[in-house]
Amino acid sequence: MISVPLVDLKATYEPIRKQVLASFETILDKMGLFLGENVQAFEKEFTHYCGADFGLACSNGTDAATLALKAFDFKPGFEVIVPSHTFFATVESVVHAGGVPVMVDVDPKTYCLDPERIVMAITPDTAAIMPVHLYGQPADMDAITRIARDRGLKVIEDAAQAHGASYKGRKAGALGDAAAFSFYFTKNLGGFGEGGFVTAADSSVYERMKLLRHHGHASKFEHVLVGHNMRPDELQAAVLRAKLPSLDENNAKRREIARRYDAAFSSLDVITPYASPDVEHSYHCYVIQTDSRDELVHHLAECNIGTGVHYKTPAHLQPAVRTVPHRAMPMAVTESLCTKCVTLPCYPELLEEQIAHVIDEVTKFLD
Repeated sequence: MISVPLVDLKATYEPIRKQVLASFETILDKMGLFLGENVQAFEKEFTHYCGADFGLACSNGTDAATLALKAFDFKPGFEVIVPSHTFFATVESVVHAGGVPVMVDVDPKTYCLDPERIVMAITPDTAAIMPVHLYGQPADMDAITRIARDRGLKVIEDAAQAHGASYKGRKAGALGDAAAFSFYFTKNLGGFGEGGFVTAADSSVYERMKLLRHHGHASKFEHVLVGHNMRPDELQAAVLRAKLPSLDENNAKRREIARRYDAAFSSLDVITPYASPDVEHSYHCYVIQTDSRDELVHHLAECNIGTGVHYKTPAHLQPAVRTVPHRAMPMAVTESLCTKCVTLPCYPELLEEQIAHVIDEVTKFLD
């Protein structure tokens, strides 16, 4: 039987194997492991790719979001508006930065922060809005930015799932005051371990990010801030440099697979992903909604097709939030999505017979 994993990491490695191994050999011969040549080069390359003003590599995506928040030096007890329909790291980053997460509902079509819900959640303590470009679909950034600017708030993109996605011709990472990326190995641009990145629109914020990333180190013997060890890995930077030139091409392949799924499932009792006309979706995840989610997952598993559930329990219902200050607004859309959403395989290395197998089995179950 044809096997279709949800993600095929080995397939992503094969095209760059020789380049990566050669880079590793050079790195290990020189032992330039501390913020070395590859880290510095990748910072320039990815910042330029995003169209951002400033960019900095760091240890992972959660640290990236934390670093972005801490760089603004908000007053104690500050609130950050985030979606509840997201990976829990979005909420964690607010807590790690000393803030209070305020979780709000999402738009039923895009699954991203609903601007109307944002307005309802703002208080005098609100300092920032953190839209998540979920599954590779950029949030409604014009509306969100307008709300923030009218109230003196910062906008920090959680772009962990949106490498190469764009909004009105501008790439994720250059749409707010700062942005955070993850290079976890399942991402559209992923390493073979951990990695993260922050972008900034202001030089002073960028300089503070640099200090916070490396123990507040201003010189060899001087620490001007109580910082963190959020430094990136030279080996992972080499992997990311090898993969970055193919990111746009690979995202285009994801969009083509998504179009094929959309067409195949159009007559079925299922909701396929919505892509706003203002965006170029990067399809980190191809997520459908069905009332028979758990049964479909079981059927596809029997057919050797991997699936994912993003996310079964929303952030505002996680046990961890009961241990920290937080607020949660009404969540009708989020709680519905968490019972219906299932992620299908959608990545550039999928073979023709694998795509056909997914389409056949989903259709067979739902038709």
